[in-house]
Amino acid sequence: MEGIVSQAPLNALRSFEAVARLGSFSAAAKALFVSQSAISHQVRHLEDWLGQPLFDRSGARSRLLPHGHNLARDLTLALGGIETACRRARAEAEPPALVVAAIPSVAICWLIPRLPDFRTAHPDIPMRIVYSFFGQPVDFSTVHLAFVFSRGAPDLPNIRAEPFLPGESVPVCSPSLIQAFGGAIAPGQGFLDVGLLHDTDTSAWSEWFTDTGAAPPAEFEGPVFEDFNLLRAAALSGQGVALCPKAMIDADLVKGSLVQLSDVTVLNEFDYYLLAPESGDRLTISRAITFRDWACSAKTSV
Repeated sequence: MEGIVSQAPLNALRSFEAVARLGSFSAAAKALFVSQSAISHQVRHLEDWLGQPLFDRSGARSRLLPHGHNLARDLTLALGGIETACRRARAEAEPPALVVAAIPSVAICWLIPRLPDFRTAHPDIPMRIVYSFFGQPVDFSTVHLAFVFSRGAPDLPNIRAEPFLPGESVPVCSPSLIQAFGGAIAPGQGFLDVGLLHDTDTSAWSEWFTDTGAAPPAEFEGPVFEDFNLLRAAALSGQGVALCPKAMIDADLVKGSLVQLSDVTVLNEFDYYLLAPESGDRLTISRAITFRDWACSAKTSV
């Protein structure tokens, strides 16, 4: 019917926007997985629909005309908005993931090595793993379960705290370090001769020497690591003797990557806990219970 303007050619607009944004017809063709001639055809179609050229083709290389620049800018903004809206709609259509927060030691040493077992047993539960950090509160508005390290059970409103693993730490080192020192390292002075590794500060070693009755040094030497995983890596590489939570290095002890040097433990008043809100939507609570039951059944496996 006369007087009715045909709808804008969307494929042609998309092709033109890609040429303008990427700087060439060949780059646009590669990005859109079509031939260069197809891109050229679409751009010509758009120019016919607009009733004016978008490129100055008088030189060796086509150049955008001023109104072509304006159109390309507006198209990039519009297509970007469409893509964002589509991603948002897709995310809203997908089932929400079960968000599990874990302090780095639990995440690296316990959870991630066992996570494939949970995913195999429960492929219908999407997962998201994030960090929590010692001494920092967990945001339970976005987190459904959290592994924490605490002196006594955390007392938080509407949060269930379940004991998970003991937090006691024992002195360990690598077999290579033992061999380098004649095949044995005696507790106490022997540890000082080899060198101590510290987690956050020297207080744990001070407690260990006090508990054993051994004379502590006037000043503790050795590097201090701000994260247990850094401390563990240093111990594994033979850099000294470290006090490590036994629950986090069980696999290393079983494999022989680390050797326990004494039965005297420290940090006995600390434990690992699994926290979960006591309320929430039915689906999330059901998934959280499934994960909690799996974690409790798997916590002593190596």
